[in-house]
Amino acid sequence: MPRIVCLWLGLLLSFSGFGQSDKDFQIIPKPAKMESREGRFMFSNETTIRFPPGNADLKTMAENFIRQFQAATGFSLRTENRSGATPTGTFLAFVPVSYANLGDEGYRLDVTTTTITIEASKPAGFFYAIQSLYQLLPPEIFRSTPADSSVNWSIPACRIEDKPRYRYRGLHLDVARHFFPVSFIKKYIDLLALYKFNTFHWHLTDDQGWRIEIKKYPKLTQVGSRRKETLIGHYYESDPQQFDGQPYGGFYTQDEVREVVRYAKSKYVTIIPEIEMPGHALAILAAYPEFGCSGGPYETATKWGIFTDVLCPYDRTFTFLQDVLMEVMTLFPGPYIHIGGDECPKTSWKKSPFCQNLMKRLKLKNENQLQSYFISRIDKWVTSKGWKTIGWDEILEGNSPAIRVSPGATVMSWRGIDGGLKAARQNHDVIMTPGDFLYLDHYQADRSQEPLAFGRFTPLEKTYSYDPTPADLPATAQKHLIGAQANVWTEYLKTADQVEYMVWPRAAAVAEVVWTPLDQKNWPDFTRRLPVLFKRLEALGVSYSRAYYDVVAETRPQPDGSLQIALATQEETAEIRYSTDGSTPTDQSVRYDRPLNLTKPTTVKAVAVKNGIRIGDVQAWDFAVSKATGKSIQLDTAPTRPKNAEPSTLIDGRYGTTIGYLEEMQNVVGVKTADLTATLDLAEPKSIQLVTIGLVKATAGAILLPRQIAVAVSDDGRTFRTVKTVSMDPTERGKKAIIRQTLTFEPVMCRYVRIMARNVGKVPTGMPQAGKEAWVMADEITVE
Repeated sequence: MPRIVCLWLGLLLSFSGFGQSDKDFQIIPKPAKMESREGRFMFSNETTIRFPPGNADLKTMAENFIRQFQAATGFSLRTENRSGATPTGTFLAFVPVSYANLGDEGYRLDVTTTTITIEASKPAGFFYAIQSLYQLLPPEIFRSTPADSSVNWSIPACRIEDKPRYRYRGLHLDVARHFFPVSFIKKYIDLLALYKFNTFHWHLTDDQGWRIEIKKYPKLTQVGSRRKETLIGHYYESDPQQFDGQPYGGFYTQDEVREVVRYAKSKYVTIIPEIEMPGHALAILAAYPEFGCSGGPYETATKWGIFTDVLCPYDRTFTFLQDVLMEVMTLFPGPYIHIGGDECPKTSWKKSPFCQNLMKRLKLKNENQLQSYFISRIDKWVTSKGWKTIGWDEILEGNSPAIRVSPGATVMSWRGIDGGLKAARQNHDVIMTPGDFLYLDHYQADRSQEPLAFGRFTPLEKTYSYDPTPADLPATAQKHLIGAQANVWTEYLKTADQVEYMVWPRAAAVAEVVWTPLDQKNWPDFTRRLPVLFKRLEALGVSYSRAYYDVVAETRPQPDGSLQIALATQEETAEIRYSTDGSTPTDQSVRYDRPLNLTKPTTVKAVAVKNGIRIGDVQAWDFAVSKATGKSIQLDTAPTRPKNAEPSTLIDGRYGTTIGYLEEMQNVVGVKTADLTATLDLAEPKSIQLVTIGLVKATAGAILLPRQIAVAVSDDGRTFRTVKTVSMDPTERGKKAIIRQTLTFEPVMCRYVRIMARNVGKVPTGMPQAGKEAWVMADEITVE
């Protein structure tokens, strides 16, 4: 290596971070090493793009950059296809090098006031350098028409040496639950590439739909791609469940798949197709019932969840799967194919004489080992074709010395991290994709303010905080952690806009997780780059989420019975504007500078504002204030639902919500079988004549309305007299909701108020969960 290059490399290796002009460097993911310099490189019609002759990859990249630059700026950059003498004027040069330390995806970007030099060993490195170059330019670079003439088409002088932390950097999309057209898949891939992901995991089949044409089995798309209707809302949203009554379908032809694969290749993105087996296979069984243990009839699933009908391990089933996979292999570049392997109930196998006889013949101990047999048989066939399998972490379950997946099988760890760490210790390559951090279909902000999502809560900061490689993992296992992936399941994401809203900006956080060195990751610095990220996404027409800017409200009941509301936003440089009269706040509304003090029920709306512009979405809350607010409360039976529920939740001024799954209901408390009896101490005798209580109705989950509500009062807390009783119908079904029950009575002086919600005990006959222990769950109590 020439001496001058060694010196230049040594200087780069000494860089500890960004220089004094951090605002000029808005690259995501953050480069491994960067040094800022004085001055800027200014693009103009005189700028030349130079690439070596005979290099088709670099010629294509140069032409694509010129095409986009001209669309956004109106400039006509010149090209020079040669090596040798340095051109006059400003120029951008592609320079192939042979530096092993850059790897296949690393690059160097050297910017002076007159030159931009990109060095890389492989085409992918040049491609990622261009993505960094785009991000050094103004966000308007992504426009399809020329931007305003005021835009400064320059970039800061700097030196960058960059390469990824992990070799696998993935983003997933489920197109089985909801189908998305080729145009959107290409846009999805564009965004992957811009943020330096190199893998698109295409989830093509599931219970709710088969989405890829297989010519040998046409009924997979004729029948399996269609479902007669789709569940409305969450699984327990209504009793009985409600459906939209609309047929739903869609699939990709093989020509369309080839088109997408070619497109992804041009963006240096590898596509991994997923064909689910042996579970999540109702779409297959609907088309070809002979592959199920019972023979059917089956139908493509119309709701979400896990189904007991799965593929039966007949020889003909394996022949079918091999035929399918053979066609799939002709469409994708390899070397990976994802075979699912997750969430496979054993019910149908336990009932099947064939499966039980097969287990005896193979000397399998249980159905878990039968699944291992199923997966290992497919894995061996895939391996024999020169491909490698990937499966969810269940593929290791049931392994025995005689039956196990091949050493080359890769495990995708989704049920936390333990499955992945176990697989790495067994010398399997592992892709980490734990749901708590990397499932982008989870809520990212207050669910009462957000569109429908899967459930759970994974805000941007939590996603950014993830580290795929635990520090205490032995080095021999660490080498098998090849990367991480974010997953996007689409049960509740019907449109492309909804997908983008859930994915961005959290995918940008994942990009930094898998590319940037751990010691360079920094949450405050990442948030500093968010405004420009959002401008880029706007220029690209992406329907991203601004939840990072959301105002959040905290309630603090006060001793005098008032309710203090503290407002906050993560963006420290933003101000909060709010209203209490029901109007929508603007940048001219009252500026929040201290906690609000509410003395009556109030609707508060708030929004984050920066430099006179609303940067967040308006958030709205209804707060309860009554004689009960913040007073002492006791429950006769300690609440056990949700986990860690506190009685004070019933008088904290904040209404509850049933949005999401049953275990995720917020600001409610519940008891099983017993009555929910709450006693309030008002601190002194007061005249009251009205009590309200919210009661949860979710009969599909055995949460029933009480059979009776009663209010009793006392002067001493020992002797109570009933002042109002209302009967309710615990068999009332319908949509999951909080029903507010109002009890009025003649004014009475008292210090203690007791509210009794009498539990029916057991779920009545004729209802879902009949015979099971019933729950009573309550929301905010008010006393007037």
